[in-house]
Amino acid sequence: MKVLLLGGTGAIGKELVHLLSASGIETIVTSRKIREDERLVRYIQGNAQDVKFLQEFLAGNQWDAIVDFMVYTTPSFNERVNLLLSSTSQYVFISSARVYADSDQPITENSFRLLDVCEDQRFLSTDEYSLAKARQEDILGNSGSHNWTIIRPYITYSEKRLQLGVFEKEEWLYRALHGRTIVFSKDIYTKKTTMTYGLDVAKGIFAIIGNSKSFGETFNITTKNSYTWKYIVSNYLEVLEKHLGYRPKVMLQDLDKFLMCKSAKYQILYDRLYNRQF
Repeated sequence: MKVLLLGGTGAIGKELVHLLSASGIETIVTSRKIREDERLVRYIQGNAQDVKFLQEFLAGNQWDAIVDFMVYTTPSFNERVNLLLSSTSQYVFISSARVYADSDQPITENSFRLLDVCEDQRFLSTDEYSLAKARQEDILGNSGSHNWTIIRPYITYSEKRLQLGVFEKEEWLYRALHGRTIVFSKDIYTKKTTMTYGLDVAKGIFAIIGNSKSFGETFNITTKNSYTWKYIVSNYLEVLEKHLGYRPKVMLQDLDKFLMCKSAKYQILYDRLYNRQF
């Protein structure tokens, strides 16, 4: 079996690589950086966003599965979808649970998507991440092919990735380690969220690779446990206090001010301000 991972070097991808290679599966991973090959793992340096690179690399190769971690614009995805589907027995598209609209019930694969129910025309006129992923899901559904599987993870963490609301660790943790105040949203603080360990998501993806019963299907891969951001902040601070000898300060801002300090307006308004429970 031969599996290709496009951009598979993040919190989920690196764990999936280990699972595949440990099972004796030949694994090829595209990366923009030079990386050393490992047992049954070969890294190909190149930009998988570049259609020409993709065409040249896929030419003459037929894969048992392609797992696509790339983030495309909708026109870019539309340009390559037929190439991807025709180059593999199974195409696994990593979408996102950010596609979902607000819900007062636990989210399932059948929950409403923002693209289908949102009435904010200014938002809908964009190709924001949550909308782009939903539109690309639709492109797959209308492709005429059936050899695809859609995966919708939510916030994923690892030893190298720890998110706080809309902030990556390079933003919030950097401030904490340098004695600065962590800035957060008062409105997001009380909302519930779901954070899943990258290895657990990778195990879910691994389970559907090569399984024809997953073709044409969509799966959420998240934990069922949800917590308020207040609880998560408290846990971060507790760990930091043990290592730093002091507890970093947190400033909770009103939404208007918070939107001014972080350029992620739609991610805040149409995701982090929702209770996300699965």
